[in-house]
Amino acid sequence: MDVRLTWRLFISTTAAVAALLCGCAPVYGQSTATRSVTAISIPFVGCPSFGQTQVLEAPKGTSESVAIGAQDGMALAYYKSADGIGVLAPRGWYCQGVSGSGGAALFLGPKPVVHASSGWEGLGGAAMEVNDISGENSGRYEIAELVARVFPAYQSFARRVWDLDSPLPSGPYPKDTLTYRGKTVVDYRTPAQTEGLGNFHSWLGKNDLPIAGAAILLMEPTHHVGDVPHLVLLSVRFPPDLSRLTPAIVRYFKREAVVATRK
Repeated sequence: MDVRLTWRLFISTTAAVAALLCGCAPVYGQSTATRSVTAISIPFVGCPSFGQTQVLEAPKGTSESVAIGAQDGMALAYYKSADGIGVLAPRGWYCQGVSGSGGAALFLGPKPVVHASSGWEGLGGAAMEVNDISGENSGRYEIAELVARVFPAYQSFARRVWDLDSPLPSGPYPKDTLTYRGKTVVDYRTPAQTEGLGNFHSWLGKNDLPIAGAAILLMEPTHHVGDVPHLVLLSVRFPPDLSRLTPAIVRYFKREAVVATRK
């Protein structure tokens, strides 16, 4: 399956969809008081992507109209990889996509993100990562592990997929804080210097900053025989001066995933 199509997949939980589209549910302690939002023109930034055999050129695009608070809107840009992954992130950041048999990812940070012999560099401090994990090939094991940890409604799917010698992990990471928005959508927070969803199979690793984000299961893995599940995982690691942007980034990430399924 072309990973660029994964943003068009089905999310099953109607209640979660409605909550995400209207912004009804508070995120990460945000006040429920009405905030003034308007359509803000967010600049577009294209990101190249390293594929398995070639480098894909950065896509071209126009500014994105986003319903967001004016202060947040002035601080953000819309980044989109050649693989089709899109996310809001601080303006002026660098971005780099990468894709392989297990899916695709988009890295973002205030420093250039470059590939070296030791892996991806430039993600040691403030950084973001979006992982679009495909269940077609090796990514099925990552999806099975994530499902086993945070999506209890699909434990039978995880057990069926997991055919490795090591035991299937069970239950959330001990120090993560999870907030469910439905059977297939969860917000999370991973504390600093802690292993959790925020650095799950990620290049972000652990440091002195917490990580927040969301995980979304993009298909009903038991809905039809032959369905290929996808899972998208957003990780946002900001210092205190940028942390106010995290709720808007997470909300838009979830909203775009939902709205795209209707196109």
